[in-house]
Amino acid sequence: MSVGTYSERPGAKPGENDGFSVPWSRPRPKRVVISVRLVSAITILMLLAAWTVSASLQLVSPVFLPSPAAVWAKFVVVARDGFVDATLLQHLVASLGRVFAALIAAIVVGVPVGLAIGVSRIGRGVFDPLLEFLRPIPPLAYLPLIVIWFGIGEPSKILVIAIAMLAPVALSTAAGVRGVSRERIDAARSMGATRSQLIRHVVLPSALPSILTGLRIALGAGWSTLVAAELVAATRGLGFMIQSAAQFLVTDVVVMGILVIAMVAFALEFVIRRIERALVPWAGRE
Repeated sequence: MSVGTYSERPGAKPGENDGFSVPWSRPRPKRVVISVRLVSAITILMLLAAWTVSASLQLVSPVFLPSPAAVWAKFVVVARDGFVDATLLQHLVASLGRVFAALIAAIVVGVPVGLAIGVSRIGRGVFDPLLEFLRPIPPLAYLPLIVIWFGIGEPSKILVIAIAMLAPVALSTAAGVRGVSRERIDAARSMGATRSQLIRHVVLPSALPSILTGLRIALGAGWSTLVAAELVAATRGLGFMIQSAAQFLVTDVVVMGILVIAMVAFALEFVIRRIERALVPWAGRE
């Protein structure tokens, strides 16, 4: 018996024989690729279904967990007629203004601080302890001190949110700077690049993916701090609306406000991911 006859499968047609295949082996079934978006959509639908069933069977009192239909009805009413002297759009605009003002402040301060930590030992020695001191402190802990120093106006609200955003931006920038390829720096120096040109044309573009990741983390921290910031003499804002509704046990408005914050945060996350793909398409492919 020759090797060729041994490797042939029973009933195999001429030309189908492969000398490297196991005799009479079965072809492996193709793996089914499951879309991440499909899994996410199914998860959300299952949560909504569980919420609807529990509300319909009154497993939880409507005072504590209103039905999705009640939340949607309240969303329409608040968007049209308003709640606590402002419509939903006015509350949303007020909150977005505070978050974006705080984000700009965190970028203006955090990116240079992160650069200083990443490129200089003196900068690391000066700023790293301060960031590690601020990072674990919850906003409600230093909120009274901010009110004492800066009053109850808009600057104090923006400052509280900016402090919460500062550490993620600065630390992500520092991590991106320290992760710059040594070969790129040496190549730029060999062509006569100065220190400022090295930072502007090599270090910052290489650290941009980490900076954008820091912005995404900072936005999450900013939205979580928003409710605390709007406790200070606010008259508009999503956090103020949620707190006002909670005082009067208007749970459907509370749930509706939480969902609006989640949807806005998701939309901003989507926008930043698109910006990241446009500005740094090479990220993760090197």
